[in-house]
Amino acid sequence: MKIIIAIDSFKGCLTSLEANQAASEGIIAKMPDVEVTQMPVSDGGEGWLEAFQTALGGEIIDINVKDPLMRPVAAQYLIKDNTAVIEIAKASGLTLLSPEERNPLAATSYGTGQLVVDAVRRGCKHIIVGLGGSATSDCGIGMLRAIIDAFAKHGAWDDVHDLDDVRFTIATDVTNPLCNENGAAHVFAPQKGATPEMVLSLDARAKRFAEVSAKHFGYDRQNEPGAGAAGGLGYAFLQYLNAKCCSGVDLLLETIQFDDLLKDASLVITGEGSADHQTLMGKLPYGILQRAQTYQVPVVLIAGCIKDRQQLLDAGFSQVECINPPKLPIENAMNPETAKRNIILLMKSISERCNDYIRL
Repeated sequence: MKIIIAIDSFKGCLTSLEANQAASEGIIAKMPDVEVTQMPVSDGGEGWLEAFQTALGGEIIDINVKDPLMRPVAAQYLIKDNTAVIEIAKASGLTLLSPEERNPLAATSYGTGQLVVDAVRRGCKHIIVGLGGSATSDCGIGMLRAIIDAFAKHGAWDDVHDLDDVRFTIATDVTNPLCNENGAAHVFAPQKGATPEMVLSLDARAKRFAEVSAKHFGYDRQNEPGAGAAGGLGYAFLQYLNAKCCSGVDLLLETIQFDDLLKDASLVITGEGSADHQTLMGKLPYGILQRAQTYQVPVVLIAGCIKDRQQLLDAGFSQVECINPPKLPIENAMNPETAKRNIILLMKSISERCNDYIRL
């Protein structure tokens, strides 16, 4: 019997690697003879770098950059051959700020630009960027400024030629445009500390930037899927760097050759911090489910919080389980050791019942 474990991070609590390890421990405690394959996964946000390193190998590059408030911070990215893999949250992530510091009017993506610059200087010709978990809503202006500061002789974008033969791929599960009610500011900025007044200001700023950029280039990519990702950082990559946008889930699963793993699998365990109807809108567990269904492999979904359970079951998950007991206070549930323990206990229980739906 072969079980694949591919659980997304429980944001602010457990990494994908930690959640996978806890689930594996619970399964093996009850089914010691089972073959367990752990795959760290990410849809472009937290854990993106680790997932790609597990899949590809390569060298982790440590570099000092600027955080969202322009303070020094140590960040990392991955190089494999002439390809770089960047997780923007390492330099421009919300987790780098305390709740009191969150202010998307002030936060900048400059540090992400510094990661790009370093990768280009090391000879990378393909840069894969996971867009998720950002603290910013600056339309990527900070990132572009870092590139200009490094490469432009006269301080203008037209002077930047070092990136002419560099190919960019951005990965995200977000399809929002840059502006208006479904755009970066209205949908995502409140999660980053924006007040209603800030949202209006950020959206107006994004519109002005897009108008100026469209005049300069003669084309406008503000409405392309992914432009609103990471506070408009997706737009900067699309408009200024001619990036290709793809599903983070699909890109990662193809890279790790997930379909090959499924061919002789008996069961897949996936999960995320909070699961509800939005899980079915392109999030990682749903991408895993869709691929597993092709091979008739059952999929169990676990999460720290479950809503819309019946919708998730109707979509095809064999089982949908919350790791936390009822009425557990949120501050306790978010404790990493508590979360690991609860995953282990749940997986022990699932292992005892898995013959009801496992593919033998």
